[in-house]
This record gives sequence, C-alpha cells and structure tokens, in this order.
Amino acid sequence: MTVWILFIIGIIIFLALDLGVFNKNPHVISSKEAGIWTAVWVSLSFAFSGVIYWLYSGGVHIDNPDQLLPQDAMIKYITGYLIELSLSIDNIFVIAIVFASFKIPPIYQHRVLFWGILGAVVFRGLMIFLGVMLIHKFSWMTYIFGAFLVFTALKMLFTKDDHDFHPKDSFVFKTLRRIMPITTDIENEHFFVKRRHLTVATPLFVALVVIEVMDVVFAIDSVPAILSITSDPFLVFSSNIFAILGLRSMYFFLANMLERFGYLQYSLIAILSFVGIKMLIVHYFKFPEWVSLGFIGLALAVGILVSLVKSEKPKEIL
Repeated sequence: MTVWILFIIGIIIFLALDLGVFNKNPHVISSKEAGIWTAVWVSLSFAFSGVIYWLYSGGVHIDNPDQLLPQDAMIKYITGYLIELSLSIDNIFVIAIVFASFKIPPIYQHRVLFWGILGAVVFRGLMIFLGVMLIHKFSWMTYIFGAFLVFTALKMLFTKDDHDFHPKDSFVFKTLRRIMPITTDIENEHFFVKRRHLTVATPLFVALVVIEVMDVVFAIDSVPAILSITSDPFLVFSSNIFAILGLRSMYFFLANMLERFGYLQYSLIAILSFVGIKMLIVHYFKFPEWVSLGFIGLALAVGILVSLVKSEKPKEIL
C-alpha cells in the first residue's frame, strides 16, 4: 500500500508543478516546447522501469500476486506502456477534432487537456480495478476481452473514415445542452461564466466533457489490451498512467503532423490482433515476455517508418 500511496503522491506533485509552475500563465504550446516535454515524459516512463525492477526484486514490499521475477515485471511494464502509448494515437485524432469543432484557441487548449488528463487518471484507475478484479474472479473473462480486442482490430481494418467524428452531433454534447445552458463565447480560460442570473458553460467546459467521455470509450479498448500482458494491478496502473500523463505534450507535438502517420493505424490493428489472440490462447500457450515486447516495438517501428516514407513528396524534376 505504501508504494501505491507514494506513486499517487508523485502523480499529484507532477500535475501541480505542471499547472502551478510550468504552465501557470496560459500560452500557446510551441512544437519545440511540446517536443521537449514529450521527450521528458517518455524518458521518465522508461526510467520508471528501473524502479519496477527494484520494487519487484524486494527493494520495498509490494503485492506481487503473479510472483513475477524483477526482469519479467520490468518487461511487462514496458510492453504495457508501449501498448497504451500506441493506442493514444487515436485519442490524439479525436482531441484535435474536438478542439477544431468547438473553436478552442490554442492558448487555452493546455488547460482543457490538463483537467482532461486528471479526470482520465481517475476513470482509468476505476476501470483498471474493475478489469483486474473480473480477471482474477472469473478466468473466462480473458476470452471475452480477447475476442473483443480481435473484433476491434477487424473493425478498424474494414471500417473506413474511422476518424469521421462530429462532436456537435454526439450524444454527449446533445445531452449536455439539455441539462445546462451553454454559451458559444469564450472568456479567457473560464469553464463557466455568469450571464445575468445564470451560470453558463463555455466551449472549454463542453470540449472537456466530450474529451473525457471519449477517453473512457478508448479505455474500453486499452484496458483489456494491457490486461493481456499482465493482471498485476500496479504494473497495469503505472504503465497506463505514464502513457496518459505524456499524452498532453504528445498531442501538441503531433497535432500538426497527424496526417504523416496514417500508416500507424495498421500498427494498432496488428497490436490489438496480437494481444487479443494472446488472451484467447493464454490457458494453452504463453508467449515469452520478450516476444510480446518485440512484436509491439516492431509493429510501431514499421508503422512509423512506412508513414514517414510514404509521406515524403517526390522531388520536382527541373
């Protein structure tokens, strides 16, 4: 329990520093700044694998229900982190669409994402707890999760216009508009403003709610995916949270380059198919830890490489 408390306190400190120190004043996040923070979060995430090794080697007492060796725990953490990071790409597409739809100025986008990430940490924690509990209580749940992931991969493969999402036509927006007054005006970084005797929601709050709900929808895929790697609660939670914490800076870094990485969609399909099949056959055959990590790393590398090669424009012949 001590490890959990320290980890959560660490998350709170990082978030407090983010909003209260590094981004105290609203400003447009440049690609350079976003790139630096993306590198920082990725570095911290991989460095934490060393902490995982230390914890599971007996450095501090931690529940180890699967009796994992420290090197296996470290590989599972890194594999889970890469899965969550890769599945975040779809989330970035949706965030970009939501901001464009509600005309959120770049200067206020960081504030929306900050509170969105904070909510995502809470909701992911609850979903991870539920998923781990179900797998530990009902072993056959692995087949349900596995089949769902394979179905999702096939749906992604054969469904076109996967990112054809219209936030203002969504159930979330229509429901929100029924239960509270909404203004189309943006006043600084406020989520709510006074209009005569009413408190009304601004587009920033609407965008926040839509992004939060969509993150929960994406978690329906990502949580079962990481449970295919391990059902150890701390490994699942920590790898998931590090991917979420780095999502904000990654959004600002990739937002203007998303079209260049169109072939990453096929990497995600391959990864979801792999982890889904892994869950379906888990009681008959278990892949070595390095196989899962190697496959996911290779799928991401190939997707990025092909995307970059295909996006290069042919030089004009003079």
